Amino acid sequence: MKFLGKFAGALALIALFIAGGFWALGYYVSGKMKGPDPVTIASASLQGLKEQNRLSAFAARFVSVTTSTQSQFGLSARKTLIMPGMVRYEVDLAKLRQKDVTWDPGTKTLGVTLPPVEVSQPQIDLTQMREYGEGGLLSTFTDADAKLQEANRRAGQRELVRQAHEAVPLNLARDATRRAVERSFAMPLKAAGVDVPVKVRFADEARNKDEVWDTTRSLEEVLGNRN
Repeated sequence: MKFLGKFAGALALIALFIAGGFWALGYYVSGKMKGPDPVTIASASLQGLKEQNRLSAFAARFVSVTTSTQSQFGLSARKTLIMPGMVRYEVDLAKLRQKDVTWDPGTKTLGVTLPPVEVSQPQIDLTQMREYGEGGLLSTFTDADAKLQEANRRAGQRELVRQAHEAVPLNLARDATRRAVERSFAMPLKAAGVDVPVKVRFADEARNKDEVWDTTRSLEEVLGNRN
């Protein structure tokens, strides 16, 4: 009887051990079946974006038309300059931080806040510049031509910068950059079988009252709680 009791106890221990093994295996498989973690994937995407340093998703061409006049000794000279220039709109991705990427577990939405769009200095297309007007006698006997050209170029640069900072091209640049960054986060997620919406905004943009950015948790907070 003692032998049978010991044998039954051993069987109970073995059964308990097997049950524990199956529970651990089930827990492991269950974790794997849940699929990839969107927070981990987003963190890797963030690091990849930062390594790009700068993102230029939009460029626009502008044309300035400026006219300068100079008078001296009762004479006058007048010149008009047509100056085209290309402007790039960039975002400094190196400024992105983990707290700029948020995860809302309630709506399962990934949010990204980008630094403001930066406007480059106009790149003047010298081959397409056109100058009209004559200085007459004033240009012949003075340096009026050089002064008019310099004045037109300075005014033309200022005009190109003004056009580049208007609301329409800035909004187009933000939209193009927004789409590029959304794809950068969404594509790795979809490739891993995780289909979640990605919302991108800029730090200098006003928030819509319907957005839930203030209630989300940053990747920094989420990943920190796992350590």
